[in-house]
Amino acid sequence: MAPIRVAIIGLSRSAKVSWAAEGHLPYLLSPRGRSHYEIVALLNSSTGAAEAARDHYGLPATVKVYGDPKQLAADQDVDLVVCVTRVDTHIALTQDSLRAGKAVYVEWPLAENYDAAVALFGHGRIDNTIAGLQGRVSPIALKLKEILKTGRIGRVLSSDIRAFGNLLPRDALPEGLKYFAERNVGGNPITIAYAHTIDYVHDILGEFASFESRMQIQRQAVRIVGSDGTQTGEVQSDVPDFLAVHGKLARGKKTDIVDDATLAVTFRSGQQFKGTPGFALSINGEKGEIMVSASGAYLHSDSYGEPIKIQVHDHATDEVIDVAWDWKDWQKDLPVRARIVGELYERYAHWWENGRPSGPLADGEQWPRVHDAVERMNEFRELFAQYDEGLVPQ
Repeated sequence: MAPIRVAIIGLSRSAKVSWAAEGHLPYLLSPRGRSHYEIVALLNSSTGAAEAARDHYGLPATVKVYGDPKQLAADQDVDLVVCVTRVDTHIALTQDSLRAGKAVYVEWPLAENYDAAVALFGHGRIDNTIAGLQGRVSPIALKLKEILKTGRIGRVLSSDIRAFGNLLPRDALPEGLKYFAERNVGGNPITIAYAHTIDYVHDILGEFASFESRMQIQRQAVRIVGSDGTQTGEVQSDVPDFLAVHGKLARGKKTDIVDDATLAVTFRSGQQFKGTPGFALSINGEKGEIMVSASGAYLHSDSYGEPIKIQVHDHATDEVIDVAWDWKDWQKDLPVRARIVGELYERYAHWWENGRPSGPLADGEQWPRVHDAVERMNEFRELFAQYDEGLVPQ
């Protein structure tokens, strides 16, 4: 079968963030990736920038280069457009390709706000899309689903999470991520690190029926630092750096394991107390409890440098049992950042190569699509609405 022809938006030699190069490219250029996909085009801010990226990453001279998203949308030799750019550019860069009927993979956050996400969602076939919520197919999330499905801890009573966005300093941002202090852009630790976490937890346990939250800006003055670590400026942030949310989980597709359960989460930007985990998730059931601990709240990407532990406390025996998990063999050949993204590509390729069926997919074949991302954006609309309401003097 002919490979799926891919155009990448945002693979740049001088990108401020490296997700396209480190999260996507390793899989697409691996032997396994090449068996399903072929990179045929690049779109950057100009054709010159696209040419520079093509040369820098050693892509064939046959890869087309574009500086205009409309020209890319008109290219009949492109099947899948992969957008890996700053969140507030996603709509402008992908809407023409969606309207042209192309498949689109849009990184998370889907757009800068819910209304913009709905505008994107209104174009093209929703089943022919991928949303960059790869935490749903991480080996940790899959293992938790497996444990719950066996009934090992019985009916879920509650779950709580304590997470830290500890890839960045407590009070500083690199120059390339200065926009993390600007809420209107849509990309920041709350909408990225926390959002990835709450998304895969919802995929495991179900959505909120309702929730209450409080967000806070603890450190409004944020230092901007250069690549050498020296301070180059300071900005006033309007992005919350602390969140606490709790709510009742809805009855729905998870009713076999979840009924009238509570989910409570706290998230804080910056480092945790020294010597303690940067991420702790517990799922409390009638017969036992699951505990997951990791170095940080990035089970969708980076938190694999130190061991991630899954343990089950069996209430009947009072034993705490370590639960083994592992990567698939082909994932072990990739850098960590590309392993879970590669699983999204794998599932999409399986669907594509099997005739792109329109019906429900079996467990192990599903992947997050644009409508899933819109649902998550709707949750964040309510989250920030509660925050804004709290800012209004009573």
